[in-house]
Amino acid sequence: MAAALTEWAAVAGSVHHLLLAAPRSFCAGVERAIAVVEQALERHGPPVYVRKEIVHNARVVADLRARGAVFVNELDEVPDGALTVFSAHGVSPAVRQEATDRRLPVIDATCPLVTKVHAEARRFAGRGDTVLLIGHPGHEETDGTLGEAPDRIRLVPDPAAAETVQVDDPERVSYLVQTTLAMDEAAGILDTLRRRFPALAGPGSDDICYATTNRQRAITAVAARADVVLVIGSTNSSNSRRLVEVAERAGARAHLIDGVGDIDLRWLVGAATVGITAGASAPPGLVDEVVAALGALGAREVSEHTAAVEDVVFTLPKEVRQP
Repeated sequence: MAAALTEWAAVAGSVHHLLLAAPRSFCAGVERAIAVVEQALERHGPPVYVRKEIVHNARVVADLRARGAVFVNELDEVPDGALTVFSAHGVSPAVRQEATDRRLPVIDATCPLVTKVHAEARRFAGRGDTVLLIGHPGHEETDGTLGEAPDRIRLVPDPAAAETVQVDDPERVSYLVQTTLAMDEAAGILDTLRRRFPALAGPGSDDICYATTNRQRAITAVAARADVVLVIGSTNSSNSRRLVEVAERAGARAHLIDGVGDIDLRWLVGAATVGITAGASAPPGLVDEVVAALGALGAREVSEHTAAVEDVVFTLPKEVRQP
C-alpha cells in the first residue's frame, strides 16, 4: 500500500495534457462483425457459436459471451445444427467446406476488406502466379488467405524472408498484404521483393485497410508530441500491436493496455503529455475510462489530433439485415 501511494504521489500533478489520436477505436469492419453477433443473438436467441474471437478484444468477447455467444476454436466444437458465425478475420475454403459438409447454418462476419484480399489471392493464383503474402504467421487472417491456394501462396513475414523466398517463375509473381500490418513495415518488405522480382504484380488498391492506415498516421503525429503513449487494445490484436510499434518508431515510449487496470503508474512519472489511441477492435468506452482515470491524476487539458475523418459503413449480411 505504501509503495502504491508513493507511485501515485509521483504521478499526481505531473500529467497535464492528454492528446487523443483520431481516428481511434472501432472501424467499420469491427462494428459490422459485432453487430452480426448481436443481431444473431436477438433474432435466434443464445447460444450462437462463433469460430475464434469475433474481433481481437477481450472486453468485446466478454460482453458477447455474457449475452450468450459461445466462442470456439474449431467447428468440431459446434453442436450439429447450431448457428455459427465466422469472425471478422475470415476463414479458409476448407473451413467453409467443413461447415457445408456438416450443414451448419452460417453467418459470415468476415470484414469486406479481408474478403477483398481472399478474392485477389484466388485471382492471382488462378492465373498461375506464385503469391507472396506479406503478413504474420499464425494470425487468423493470414491462415485464411493462405488456405485459398496453399500450393501457390508463400508467407513472407519479415525482410529476411523477403530476401530468401523462392518462386516458381520470377516473371509470374504477385504480392498481397495482411490488412492490419504497419505501413512502413510492409513497405520495407515490399521494397525487397520488388528488387528481387522486377515483374512483381500487386492488387489494384492497397490491402492495408483504411482504418489501419488512418490510426497509424494519427498516432505517428501524436507520438511526436507525447512523452508516453498508451495504446488501448488486446495483446492478440495485430493492429493494436502495430500502433505501439509505430509510436515507438516515432520516438515515444509506448505501452499496450487492455484497459485502466493495466496502466503502470511508473510509466507516467515525468510525462507531462500522454498520447492515447485505441486499436480498431477496442471499444470507445475503454478510451473514456482511461481519460477519466488520468483526469483523476490531475490531467486537465484534453485535445485531439485528427488525421482523417472516417465515414465508411459496411452492410450487414443478409441473414441479419433489418427488413
